[in-house]
Amino acid sequence: MGVRIGADVGGTFTDVVIELADGSFESTKVLTTHGGPDEGILLGIERIATEHDVDMADVEQIIHGTTLATNALIERRGAHTALVTTEGFRDVIETRTEGRFEQYDLNIVLPTPLIQRDDRFTVPERLNARGEVLVSFDETAAAAVIDTIAERGYEAVAVGFMHSYRNAMHEQRFRDMLLERLPNVSVSISAEVSPQMREFERFNTVCANAYVQPLMASYLFTLAEELKVRGADCPLYLIHSGGGLVSVETAAAFPVRLVESGPAGGAIFAADLAAKYGRDRVLSYDMGGTTAKIALIEDYTPQTAKTFEVARTTRFKKGSGMPISIPVIEMIEIGAGGGSIASVDSLGQIRIGPHSAGSEPGPAAYDRGGVDPTVTDANLQLGRLHPDNFGAKDITLSPEKTAIAIRTAIGEPLGMDDQTAAVGIAEVVDENMTNAARVHAVENGKDLAGFSMIAFGGGAPLHASRLMDKLGLDELFIPTGAGVGSAIGFLRAPFAYEAVRSLYTRIDDFDYDAVNQVLAELTNEAETFVRQGADASQRPEAQEREREAGGAGTLASSPDEPQLVVERQVSMRYKGQGWEIPVKLPDGEFDAFAAEGLGATFTKAYEEFFGRAIDDLTIETVSWAVRVASVLELPDALELTSEQNRIQATNMRPIFDPVTGEMAESFIVERDDLSPGDAVAGPGVIVEQQTTTVLGSHHIAVMQSDGTLLVTRGSTGSKGDLL
Repeated sequence: MGVRIGADVGGTFTDVVIELADGSFESTKVLTTHGGPDEGILLGIERIATEHDVDMADVEQIIHGTTLATNALIERRGAHTALVTTEGFRDVIETRTEGRFEQYDLNIVLPTPLIQRDDRFTVPERLNARGEVLVSFDETAAAAVIDTIAERGYEAVAVGFMHSYRNAMHEQRFRDMLLERLPNVSVSISAEVSPQMREFERFNTVCANAYVQPLMASYLFTLAEELKVRGADCPLYLIHSGGGLVSVETAAAFPVRLVESGPAGGAIFAADLAAKYGRDRVLSYDMGGTTAKIALIEDYTPQTAKTFEVARTTRFKKGSGMPISIPVIEMIEIGAGGGSIASVDSLGQIRIGPHSAGSEPGPAAYDRGGVDPTVTDANLQLGRLHPDNFGAKDITLSPEKTAIAIRTAIGEPLGMDDQTAAVGIAEVVDENMTNAARVHAVENGKDLAGFSMIAFGGGAPLHASRLMDKLGLDELFIPTGAGVGSAIGFLRAPFAYEAVRSLYTRIDDFDYDAVNQVLAELTNEAETFVRQGADASQRPEAQEREREAGGAGTLASSPDEPQLVVERQVSMRYKGQGWEIPVKLPDGEFDAFAAEGLGATFTKAYEEFFGRAIDDLTIETVSWAVRVASVLELPDALELTSEQNRIQATNMRPIFDPVTGEMAESFIVERDDLSPGDAVAGPGVIVEQQTTTVLGSHHIAVMQSDGTLLVTRGSTGSKGDLL
């Protein structure tokens, strides 16, 4: 593989990483340009190419992750969109389900639907749950709806008919009629975007896809063209929410799959490091400028889900957002980034987020017009950050502006001095992230005892050792390139696509023909998307190592095409239950024997989830999924390097030590000056270009052979831990 570039657009910074021909990485950070995110990407790419004397013509791949789709949904600045649905179901996206995110609030305010009622239209038609026609598609009524769409000048149309996941013919017919009349309108149909049961989630997903499609298509194709103008005549790929790469064309057709693209790269980055060090239970902790993301990684694979929520409106409570039913790496995301704004509520409590100062104007410390105190300001006030070694080239930190912001918004209202107010901000955000990790683990039925933490993102190493203490973890890994971890993860992602479709059948009355047909169609669909971008020059040794790992099927159309890994899964439940659990499927077609074995596999999985199975209840299958991915070379295994040389730092400054609760003279060490086996003991900071690792007085960091820092706990500080 030659030169490759990864670009991650975040809420505050745009991270750009270049992988050189010798396999080494270089990186840079630029402030995100919210008015035109492509400007920041192009600036970062041009800067790093110039700094390392790279000709853009030599770049073989550019891989991009973006928050643009997410921000468009949150800020409601997408296209003028209409929803067309089955007669009688106009208000599904507004009435939602019986679930309530505030169980006892009689005045609960439900989230505003993405598409307002005046923009929702119906057509007489109806299929049953088996895809059979109950009411024929009314073409006359459909034509009248299309006339209205034309008159009102809609830019995009979402089409969601009842049970179209079993039979797409009515949605397809409406799309054909619409495009024949209005060829320039963007059209999304739920049978292609999210062919899954549960109309509320499916309709929301197709609405979200249609809403952001014109914006994303324009952005992606413009970015691709601008890169070519600058000499990068190479493919541009996007990382999707499930952690795989897709072509620009696929991303433009299904932009809703990009909603969690950046964080997905971070989870891949953490999973790669977990595999290197043989850590099969890992807590991935990614903290950037706007949010913190926490994910669980087991057996070197991030946990995945088929649905998630975006744009939660009530303090990030589950059920208060917009459900999106697409494959996604499962994580919890909270408003706890470096730019998260601190304030005092009506009860006199310090609150952090969810609002962020972003990059425009940014934290008060950036001296770019921001006046609100943020987590970054607290870290500067506590000595963890310093103007002399802050990594962002476009920013000079201002301690004076920080002190004013903290004093005005936190210190004076609470009667605190500047330092105490900053400590309060830091402790609250650390506790918020700790609680998020605990909740995420409990919701997934996991006990974090025995887990290792991998921390990355510009903000995570500043807080990770404190979180490690609060969670009672014994190991913390800070990888090389931690400050731009998600962008590096892009370069380690496979070409992958997961196709999902609902098909109901029971184990005691298994529809073999329908199941085998659906699995074959899903495999073909996923493989088609993957082969649009998969590199045909994958090395044979990587394929062989994947085969030796076992557990997944493979596809290869010819010796000249890359081998692909196929993973199959089904969502199953007991009859009468409302939700399902995932069950892995074996290779091959289904027959009576395989169906019986599937029932036994479900029973075992159910016992692992809930502690016991339920006897004599009918077992049902609901949705089937096939994930096809290109084969990647497994990382070489590494052994931990023990402490060999205790570093005695001479560069010192006062830094707040949470272990003792006091400011203390602490070491400052450049990460680039450390060699494998070098150890530094807290309190102090290890600084590098894009982030800073903070160690309390009982933490010890040892440099590993690949440049990773392993942080563990030694003896407790003189005043004990402040857990």
